[in-house]
Amino acid sequence: MTENTCQDHGQLKEIDDFIDQLEKQGSLDGKLIAILHKAQEIVGYLPDEVQTHIARRLAMPPARVNGVVTFYSYFSTVPRGKYVVNICMGTACFVLGADKILEEFSKQLGIQAGQTTTDHMFTLNALRCVGACGLAPLALVNDKLYGKITIDDVKGIIQEYREGGVGNE
Repeated sequence: MTENTCQDHGQLKEIDDFIDQLEKQGSLDGKLIAILHKAQEIVGYLPDEVQTHIARRLAMPPARVNGVVTFYSYFSTVPRGKYVVNICMGTACFVLGADKILEEFSKQLGIQAGQTTTDHMFTLNALRCVGACGLAPLALVNDKLYGKITIDDVKGIIQEYREGGVGNE
């Protein structure tokens, strides 16, 4: 992930190459979400500059691209950390102390939900139900699920990633 949006024209070229690859497979209709996923993977988030570029390439209004970006919670318009920590706040997780887990992550990372650490290592979010109630309370770090966690587990989870990460490198 890079911090300087697309002043790095190599990123825009990489996005264009992906779009060109999809075009060779047929119409680009219905491929906007795949393009946005790839663009976010390349840039790290979807700033206005990237959204406008994609809209131009697909010959659609920028508002349409932005509508998709802002509708889906997966997409981000602000830089995110290398590791995105999502705390489930669904009913089962909440009843079993997810609010306290979120509070501990916030304390340990020095940020609130919706924020990113200054070193761009971690972003902390609260999610609605993730559908794994039997593992409540739970956290997701990128795609790795941590179930039945306690406040005492938080420091160790953060340390795993500070010491080089787990998967999703």
